[in-house]
Amino acid sequence: MVRRQQKTITKPKGHSWSEAATPPRLRQRDGAIVGFDPGRIEAAISRAACEVGRRDPSLPATVTAAISTELARRFGSRPPGVEDIQDAVEQALMRGGFADVARAFIVYRREHAELRRAKLLLGVRDDLKLPLSAVAVLKERYLLRDDHGRVAESTGEMMDRVARHVAQAEEAWSPGSAQRWVEAFSRSLRRLEFLPNSPTLMNAGTSLGLLSGCVVLPLEDSLVSIFGTLGHAALLHQAGAGTGYSFSRLRPRGDAVASTGGAASGPVSFLSVFDAAADVLAQGGRRRGASMAVLDVSHPDIVDFVQAKAAGGLEHFNVSVAVSDRFMRAVLRGTGHRLVNPRTGKAVARIDATELFDRICRAAWRSGDPGLLFLDRINQANPLPSSGRIEATNPCGEVPLLPYESCNLASLNLARFISGGQVDFERLRAAVWLAVRFLDDVIDVSRYPIRELERPAHDSRKVGLGVMGLAELLAVLGIPYDSEPAIRLAGRVLAVIEKEAHQASAELAAQRGPFPLYQHSRYAGQGTRPLRNAQLTSIAPTGTISLIAGTTSGIEPMFALSYVRHILGRQLPEVNPHFERLARDRGFWSDQLRAELDRTGMVRQIPHVPPDVRTAFVTALEIPPEWHLKMQAAVQRHVDAAVAKTINLPEQATAADIRAIYLAAWQARVKGITVYRYGARPGQVLTLADPGTAPGATVKIHDEYSGGCSGHTCAF
Repeated sequence: MVRRQQKTITKPKGHSWSEAATPPRLRQRDGAIVGFDPGRIEAAISRAACEVGRRDPSLPATVTAAISTELARRFGSRPPGVEDIQDAVEQALMRGGFADVARAFIVYRREHAELRRAKLLLGVRDDLKLPLSAVAVLKERYLLRDDHGRVAESTGEMMDRVARHVAQAEEAWSPGSAQRWVEAFSRSLRRLEFLPNSPTLMNAGTSLGLLSGCVVLPLEDSLVSIFGTLGHAALLHQAGAGTGYSFSRLRPRGDAVASTGGAASGPVSFLSVFDAAADVLAQGGRRRGASMAVLDVSHPDIVDFVQAKAAGGLEHFNVSVAVSDRFMRAVLRGTGHRLVNPRTGKAVARIDATELFDRICRAAWRSGDPGLLFLDRINQANPLPSSGRIEATNPCGEVPLLPYESCNLASLNLARFISGGQVDFERLRAAVWLAVRFLDDVIDVSRYPIRELERPAHDSRKVGLGVMGLAELLAVLGIPYDSEPAIRLAGRVLAVIEKEAHQASAELAAQRGPFPLYQHSRYAGQGTRPLRNAQLTSIAPTGTISLIAGTTSGIEPMFALSYVRHILGRQLPEVNPHFERLARDRGFWSDQLRAELDRTGMVRQIPHVPPDVRTAFVTALEIPPEWHLKMQAAVQRHVDAAVAKTINLPEQATAADIRAIYLAAWQARVKGITVYRYGARPGQVLTLADPGTAPGATVKIHDEYSGGCSGHTCAF
């Protein structure tokens, strides 16, 4: 066999590599002139070299130095273009005898060129270099358009618009300071370090003006209240916000209606009316409407409510049963449970608590609904008990709210706070302070489509700072999601966020004053510094914003490593980018591996993937339910509001398994629980290919500007 001779790239005469001439600037594809960064060339060459198994640590720097010198010689003071630089990389690699590295670089270059062309076909300028699926969603629902319906801003300009609008609030506290905060907010948003809830991205700087992600609306036992609330819900859905309701105050089916002499139709019938209205609005609105319906476990219609989604329908609703500690103790003891007519306050029946609980679990086994809300736990943490008892939450359960209160949410992208193989807590702390300030400003610049919303928002100034990208953080650090180190790290990260958020709010209170209801809150008289915000942290599912950020949803594990994402009528094949990058960097990426990923979506059973990678990149259905719950409980301990989390179960799971999870969740003192058994619902959000299918089959993710939760709808 004739061995090919490898040429040697020598350093430029009279220079050390560090002294090699470097073009001072380069011309980007959009024509902008920016500083020349040889480190980016070096990183691209390093990745291509790793992909073909070359481990020479000096190769990337050596080739980069030669390229820099050649570009300086050819272009002088003129800035080379990006394509000029990439051409030079290919030529230098070929001249040096590194044809295999050149081929890998060429493939990488071609793939990115195709991605840019796809974005151009969408008519979007993507200066943030987001995933194609994210750009498709932003085009349809988020980016502003001109009078002719054409997209009128780039992805980065959307972030600038949001920053400008929110920073207006700063002028009231420090005239002339707004521009400083525009720059700070925009810089962090463009870096995808944190993102606010979707209505803020959509509506900031527009005539709609509503920036809140969701609202809880009241439902009293009268047609005036019911249909008045329905009208308010329509305005909120039109602006892109979700809604939550407690149906517990409505009289039961068959109860007397004095004004007509007839009989009441009951809460479930009105639930259908609200769902139909949401469906009509979804056809012309900015995104799919989402709502939460809650019914107290003592309501006489509880059995009908539990079974409401079993026959299909109610596509715009999640349903949850509000259970008390008393009921859960009755379940454990096997004793009776009273059903009480909310109109009269009198008990009308007594049923076996265990039988009712088993009905709930069987319904959740069939369709993923209902979930449970532990209202006693929620109200023990209610920051404003004097304002009333909390009875409902937002659509995914992470923000329990009083009537007319709204949730103003943002999520930190944990994957952006990794440095040197560990969490960069210093940068994370700084981001928390910035995000809390941003959310406090959101309350002041938001406009509300119904007047009843404004005063509650300002009286309590509740915000919800959460996280996304936890699964990516763990995988990049090589920590399996289903492990004690993962639970400990998640708890530590959330403890830091909790502490810093409260300190940031206390500092804002010193400058701007505490929230108006502070003296009536559970914080008053505790000897701590007053807070600007009655509530500060919450863990949302981050469906669309995690898609925009290119990371994993909320605190959920990865669902699959290879999938086809179904968005707005488009089918976009994807491989988890973090796994693919690692596989290429470590030299075990191959067409065979891609085919195996396409077939199963998982790597734990693929022997030629390194063991540490197989354990770190675990997917949701591979994780035992107790580890899902351990993660939720660890995070909940450091969260003011609640945690949106789905306990994913394999198809063969039983109703008894769900029963055990629901009991364990109550005992773990979380505020709510949702489960989803794989395959339980036709057209479910996330589906895996049959492992027995031929290579090339894919995981399918049906993601209409949402994602993250397999059971409850997660559009926020």
